[in-house]
Amino acid sequence: MGTKTATIYKIVKYGDPVLETPAQPVTEFGTSELRELVDNMFETMYAAKGLGLAAPQVAVSQRLAVIDASSGEDPSARLVLINPEFLNKQGKQVGEEGCLSIPGFREDVSRAMKVRVRAQNVEGELFELDAEELLARAIQHEIDHLDGVLFLSHVSMLKRDLIRRKIRKLSKANEW
Repeated sequence: MGTKTATIYKIVKYGDPVLETPAQPVTEFGTSELRELVDNMFETMYAAKGLGLAAPQVAVSQRLAVIDASSGEDPSARLVLINPEFLNKQGKQVGEEGCLSIPGFREDVSRAMKVRVRAQNVEGELFELDAEELLARAIQHEIDHLDGVLFLSHVSMLKRDLIRRKIRKLSKANEW
């Protein structure tokens, strides 16, 4: 055979402390473990029908995120951001966001329209990337995850409390 099947990770849900803890920088690059983690994160993201997935969402507290704004349609759209940081944010956009760690909830969130980020690839090489609109939104959402911030912190207190109450009810009913 020779081909290994990807592992689909369990996505950690809201309430797990790993989601609200800033992730640690990745320090070892080019390893088979890192490549495997990245491949499995893409497979997990596609299986969950997401546009992005941050390592903390699969219980790995490292500054690593994968994004594919084409939802798997365009292999060249696959983006790996390791130890990313914003160099610039411009403009404003408001749009609906959801999160694989908060399934079933979507809210309008205000984000920058354009971003410039610096990050490392799997080999540890630095690169810079300009993104706008949906890709910029996805990058901001995933970097938030790496900082221990959930999209709920970008919605009004009222909506946030409402969502938290619904999640508590689901938890009590063992549906979360």
